[in-house]
Formats: sequence, C-alpha cells, structure tokens
Amino acid sequence: MPAYLVVEHIITDAAKFEEYRTKVAPMIAKHGGRYLTKGGTHKFPEGGHWKPERVVIIEFPDMQALNAWYTSSEYQPLIALRKQCTSELDMLITLEGA
Repeated sequence: MPAYLVVEHIITDAAKFEEYRTKVAPMIAKHGGRYLTKGGTHKFPEGGHWKPERVVIIEFPDMQALNAWYTSSEYQPLIALRKQCTSELDMLITLEGA
C-alpha cells in the first residue's frame, strides 16, 4: 500500500533551502519516492483557514520505505539543513494510501 508524505515548508533562507531541495530529491528517489506535486502551486477552491506557503506531496511504495528514508543516516544531516532554512512551524505528515 503506498504511503504519502505531505510537507508544508515556510522558507526562511532561500539559498539554503535550494541546497536542501537539490540534495534531498535523489535520496527520496533512492527509497522509491516520487514527487506528486510541485511546491507552491496549491490553491484553495474552498476554505482557506490554512495558509501554507509551500506544500509538497511525495509518494513512497509503502510506509516502510518512507520511514527508511526519513530515518536513514544519509538523510539526518539534511534534516538539520532543512531546519536551518525553514520556520519552526514547518509540518511533515505521513499517511497510508487506500
């Protein structure tokens, strides 16, 4: 069953975030992940109480692959980099597919 990572980023340092973005993509792919959406393209046809700056959805083959990527020793330094260039209000949500 596929698993999804929904991420909201509030970028505070664009140059560092670009470094993070270019380094994380190959790691995600290595664990079978693929981007389903392009960051910053969201719209609100209804509601709008949530006001994210940048939202991305990434699909992994299953929750085990998602967790293997997130907990990998290779990704840990990038978590620190991401936290240096984004707000403390950033959110990562994991969901299992149906």
